[in-house]
Amino acid sequence: MSSEESTLAAGAEALSRIDTSVAHPARRYNYWLGGKDNFQADRESGDAIAAVFPSVRIAVLENRAFLRRAVAYLAREAGIRQFLDIGTGIPTADNTHEVAQAIAPESRIVYVDNDPIVLSHARALLTSTPHGATAYIDADLREPERILSHPDLLETLDLSQPVALMLLAVMHFIEDEDDPYGIVNRLLDALPSGSYLTITHGTVDFMPEEQRQQGHAVATNGRHGALKPRTREEYGRFFDGLQLVPPGIAVVTEWRAEGESGERPAPADAAIFGAVARKP
Repeated sequence: MSSEESTLAAGAEALSRIDTSVAHPARRYNYWLGGKDNFQADRESGDAIAAVFPSVRIAVLENRAFLRRAVAYLAREAGIRQFLDIGTGIPTADNTHEVAQAIAPESRIVYVDNDPIVLSHARALLTSTPHGATAYIDADLREPERILSHPDLLETLDLSQPVALMLLAVMHFIEDEDDPYGIVNRLLDALPSGSYLTITHGTVDFMPEEQRQQGHAVATNGRHGALKPRTREEYGRFFDGLQLVPPGIAVVTEWRAEGESGERPAPADAAIFGAVARKP
């Protein structure tokens, strides 16, 4: 059985593992985007967060737009042909492989997520061009060694050549006690010079104090899972020792957004930092 066949078979089995009583970030994100792959717990959690942060749908749309621009930069200007996208989420328009392979059809992408419903939709992520390749791994970001040693990753990516590590809207679900900086460093240590790190991350830096306190109450409510917004300084630590690509750390609405049409949302409406950096 090929890796694609085994992934699809696992996807069918995965549906039986879905706990619909607990909100999951991928399904909540899907709800905010207007999707149908979510359950009551996800919608209730999404509504509770939206009550504190009413522009959350703008934020998720802008995060997705950042992904398109970042992948286009990496494929077109940086010449990257390999991507490791962890925290993939439920497939939607302009997935990483679609953006990269539209520019460089030979691009190779490995997706990773830990939500069974994402695994059940993996077929949409395995639609590579004939010249490139895609793979999907059902794994948790908190286990970087398991991801890096997975046979499907080693079959798809050549870790002796530069890789773009994509961690979009996922690190704010890793609490301090799970060593978020250590996780990123362990992943980067396995990648050669010339690789890139891309992270987007929620922040409360732009919120007034009352809203910050309300956000903290939601973030520490177990019904919504772990939520750890970080300050610009805390976010910047993920890029220690790396070379930030201009314009450096920015709100996702402003990162290389010169070509975007219409008025850009205010930083407070997105409240997500984004950056791309090169490993020297």
